[in-house]
Amino acid sequence: MRVINLGPDPSLAYRPEELPNNGKDISDFRNFENRDLFQCVFNTYRLMHTHQTLDFVRKKHAEWAGCTHAQMTMMESIDSLDQLVDESDPDVDFPNSFHAFQTAEGIRRQHPDKEWFQLVGLIHDVGKIMALWGEPQWAVVGDTFPVGCRFQNSIVFRDTTFTENPDNKDETLNTECGIYEAHCGLDNVLMSWGHDEYLYQVMKFNKCPIPEEGLYMIRFHSFYPWHTHENYTHLCNDKDVQMLPWVKEFNKFDLYTKSTDLPDVEQLKPYYQSLIDKYCPGVLHW
Repeated sequence: MRVINLGPDPSLAYRPEELPNNGKDISDFRNFENRDLFQCVFNTYRLMHTHQTLDFVRKKHAEWAGCTHAQMTMMESIDSLDQLVDESDPDVDFPNSFHAFQTAEGIRRQHPDKEWFQLVGLIHDVGKIMALWGEPQWAVVGDTFPVGCRFQNSIVFRDTTFTENPDNKDETLNTECGIYEAHCGLDNVLMSWGHDEYLYQVMKFNKCPIPEEGLYMIRFHSFYPWHTHENYTHLCNDKDVQMLPWVKEFNKFDLYTKSTDLPDVEQLKPYYQSLIDKYCPGVLHW
């Protein structure tokens, strides 16, 4: 296999000393090279890094943020993930609904008093349902990054996959801040379009009473260059700095609970339905 420079491994700083009963070695996680899934993962990122431009992201906000595509309950949306296998993820090749319950249960064990945190673990990837409605996976899954400013070196496959991106050749978009002001806050930064931003928009549109910490987890859990490699801090404001520890805490469960030891979803559903009824009740607009 051809050796490709991935840049620094953004998961290294947050690998826990002990894994949550899944039997995998920590070196097995976020290994983008020595995998049977490598070519599929690489191709997804190549397409993402070619087509995710500032103009593209603005168009996707206009297309999806109005939540006019469907109406369904949160549990129905979770169940729909059984139809999806994330092409960008080197750690799993099973449907995302299992990962949803794995993450939630990992959080529940460590944070039994924080129901909203457990719920965020359950729903954090639900935005991937865009792929079931015709959106290509490179516009749904994978690590996220800001558009409208220089692409930083910690973005996975940075050296090899941005060569055909038009923004990569635009001098006005290749400064540290690009179109933004220093310390403008991540609320004012356009991220590459994907399931993180989409679910955040769904939560806001439906006025779901998830605390701000949880909304940050949903919106930025795939933003590895920020939450694990400390890039793009020049765009952050005080609020982002305060929320960063929460996103880091979430990342430990999102990443290290992935396992082929699949949970009994039907047994767990009644408990998590009670959390959904509290924070995301009824039929939601998507």
